Amino acid sequence: MTLLFLLILYVSITLHEYSHGWTASKLGDPTPKESGRLTLNPLAHIDPFGTIIMPLLLIILSRGTFAFGYAKPVPINPYHFRNPKKDIMWVGLSGPLTNLCIALFLSLLAKMPFLSFIAAALIWGVVINLVLAIFNLIPIPPLDGSRIVASLLPYRLAYLYLRMEMAGFFIVILLIMLGFFEWFLFPLVKIMLTILGIGEVI
Repeated sequence: MTLLFLLILYVSITLHEYSHGWTASKLGDPTPKESGRLTLNPLAHIDPFGTIIMPLLLIILSRGTFAFGYAKPVPINPYHFRNPKKDIMWVGLSGPLTNLCIALFLSLLAKMPFLSFIAAALIWGVVINLVLAIFNLIPIPPLDGSRIVASLLPYRLAYLYLRMEMAGFFIVILLIMLGFFEWFLFPLVKIMLTILGIGEVI
């Protein structure tokens, strides 16, 4: 069951990053393909800590009931876009939307009687993808939500805002340490699980 859990996590992370690269490529940016990231091969997207160490630690600490992780961000050059301000928004949205689609698909599979023996793993796959979608929509650089906000700002403000990436990383770590998952993210995930009709599992 743990192996299936990890498989769902890695596939979800890979599809999230691939969708960024695919969307950017369709909007005129060759950077993802040139950097070897326009691929479904998980090895191309692995971040040693975020994709391997952190998920394994979380599985051990939660006794196999939860994991979270991230992959290396796909490099994007907005100067190649036909309409940089609008296109960067679509690139930012593509990852979370992909995770929402995966969550919907897995929730349908979890309701299939002949898959009842792996229903628990499938439901946790739904949770993983909802967490990935919501977490990445937080408007703090370098998360995807920051690209959406940047698309709404004047060019100079957008540039300065996205330059906060290093500080943003520490802000995200601080939010997690302050219990962001417990007081905001998990309650929102529970609401979405209810909407999907698969009950509460966290």
